Amino acid sequence: MALMPKRTKFRKRQKGSFAGLSRAANFVHFGDFGIQVLERGWITNQQIEACRVTINRYFQRKGKVWIRIFPDKPVTKKPAEVRMGKGKGAVDHWVAVVRPGRILFEVGNVPRDQAQNALRRAAAKLGLKTRFVERVEEV
Repeated sequence: MALMPKRTKFRKRQKGSFAGLSRAANFVHFGDFGIQVLERGWITNQQIEACRVTINRYFQRKGKVWIRIFPDKPVTKKPAEVRMGKGKGAVDHWVAVVRPGRILFEVGNVPRDQAQNALRRAAAKLGLKTRFVERVEEV
């Protein structure tokens, strides 16, 4: 099951920019623990799915997992050995644009050490620097 939007206003999109810091989803909101990205980049729908499967397998159907990113940006690719020109290629895959500070995954209803191990395994699938974060209680 590949994550992708049901429909979009336009089929293809420009590359865009990575500048700045994350403006949303900067704090653990739903669960007790999470992983926060420290670099800027693209995370593909396959990477998100690999992380989800890794976390769920480690928990053995215990606990709860929240995915805080969604791949809503289409990336196009032209076939191999095609000459330059003749327009933009077809949509190849979907990515989520992440900037530093964004929470990617949250987990709840599990002990701290178990959450840390599961999220560490998931972070290994990403290729971006991340850190383990805990929920901050508001006073």
